[in-house]
Amino acid sequence: MKTNTPVKREKLVTHEGGRAVNINAEKMLRRSLMSCLLWEQEFYEDGKTIADRLAELVPQVAPAKVAAMAIEAREQMKLRHAPLYIVREMARHTSHKPFVAETLGRVVQRADEVAEFLAMYWKDGKVPVAHSVRKGLDVAVRKFDEYALAKYDREGAVKLRDVFRIVHPEPKDEAQSSLWKRAIAGELETPDTWEVELSRNDGIDKMTKWVRLLTEKKLGALALLRNLRNMEQAGVSRYLIAEAIREMSTYRLLPFRFIAAERYAPHLSDVLESKMLLMLSDAKKLSGRTVILVDVSGSMNMELSGKSDMKRIDAACGVAMVGREMCEEVEVFTFENKINTIPNRHGFALRDAIGSPRGGTELGAAVREMNLRSYDRLIVVTDEQSHDTVGDPKGKGYMINVASHRNGVGYGKWTHFDGMSENIFGYIVESEKEQM
Repeated sequence: MKTNTPVKREKLVTHEGGRAVNINAEKMLRRSLMSCLLWEQEFYEDGKTIADRLAELVPQVAPAKVAAMAIEAREQMKLRHAPLYIVREMARHTSHKPFVAETLGRVVQRADEVAEFLAMYWKDGKVPVAHSVRKGLDVAVRKFDEYALAKYDREGAVKLRDVFRIVHPEPKDEAQSSLWKRAIAGELETPDTWEVELSRNDGIDKMTKWVRLLTEKKLGALALLRNLRNMEQAGVSRYLIAEAIREMSTYRLLPFRFIAAERYAPHLSDVLESKMLLMLSDAKKLSGRTVILVDVSGSMNMELSGKSDMKRIDAACGVAMVGREMCEEVEVFTFENKINTIPNRHGFALRDAIGSPRGGTELGAAVREMNLRSYDRLIVVTDEQSHDTVGDPKGKGYMINVASHRNGVGYGKWTHFDGMSENIFGYIVESEKEQM
């Protein structure tokens, strides 16, 4: 009997049947993580499938690379739960444990995330907390003052006081010791946040409360954008809201947040657009001629989260809007079963011109047509679930993946990105500068 026979490799395909690329565990972990809102349903895969894949991949990737990926997901892609989950999986494996403490200390950036991490750690049943985890949580809790701790001292399976009782951090001075004792006793001073203010039954109308929060700058940028409709319904002056938008920090915002805000408050479109474009005005520009190709197939109509009405197409539009401002000369096209030329517009007008998802995902045909044109670089924004085989770009090609599905197409001669951050374009600028 002959045993030295050729090994048949399973043909990889996307969920739509196009030929996919076989990639290593590190690349698979990256594509599954960088746009992952943990345990959330996507168009082709459910949240458990994606979470199970993350857990399976962590021990297959070098621990230093897993740690760096978790930090990037939190700091660059601005994800919250998925990076915590990665650290939780690192803590399961002896090879990865030495990297847990430092990574966890970096990944935790909000006070509620220390309790959230422990809840995740015990999701499959209570187990002893590893020394590396306690050390990482020790680093994390030291970041937060009384306001931050009180703001996120919420009811849940794991409470803030549980974290202190398990970690036993050593206070640096008497003031910190006193603070942590109050946290354990549940005696932190009630913070002056918009959630607390709006929930008080004190006879003060909501408009007065919103006006105070705005004038005293008590609203962070994300809270401000998410509450535009509520403030409008309460009768708050549009001028006051517009001034708050102009003055807000955009440090933790992704471009598609402005798309959601404009949908809730179209009367503030001009100031929202101005703020978003100002956010991009100092960015370094990509020289030469750029073609941006945006996926508007039906699968891009899926919500990013069960708690949000933001969709994959909004993320893609956000990336395209950023690219439009960072390219010296640019043409934008969309594709589904055919190619659509998009007028030369900026901001929300570009989003409107891109339109709603429809049709199939013939990315291969779209790339072939783009290759008939002259360009210095081709940038594709997609969930990669192509019906047909996708060939190589004729020059520089960048595939930006905005979903977490297992198989994709944009590898080989393509430079592949996973996630929905404006930082992608900064990377392209720097990488091309190094190649000159």
